[in-house]
Amino acid sequence: MLFNLANILVFLGLALGFLIMTLTIGKILRPNTPQENPDKLKIYECGELPITQAWFNFNPRFYIIAIIFLIFDVEVAFTYPVAVVFRRWVATGGGGIAFIELFIFLAVLVLGLAYVWKKGDLEWIRRIPVEAPEASSQSALSSEQRKAA
Repeated sequence: MLFNLANILVFLGLALGFLIMTLTIGKILRPNTPQENPDKLKIYECGELPITQAWFNFNPRFYIIAIIFLIFDVEVAFTYPVAVVFRRWVATGGGGIAFIELFIFLAVLVLGLAYVWKKGDLEWIRRIPVEAPEASSQSALSSEQRKAA
């Protein structure tokens, strides 16, 4: 028990020593640039001078698409090991059960994809439903008629 703990402590000590050593070597080797040069204090992004402020809201659509991609990517990673050992399961007589389990798993994925597609989360530009102008003008007329009455 103590030997296993000592292994962990030695590993942590080596990791901490490596971290401190690399940071110290970097501090010694990197050039010291004076801060008086105004060009050094400019904001620099990808070789271009910025046009606007960096603080603006991103469309959450990017994040939703990325999360959906990650979910389906991880699910494919879960199905790959099953495909690798499927032949062995068939040879031992468990292929039918494994196939049904994999089919149910993929059916849940397809249902999830259909739900996300139906909800419209896979579209970059989401259409906002607009009320018909007649309905809004009728409601405006009815409110004016109410005021007159």
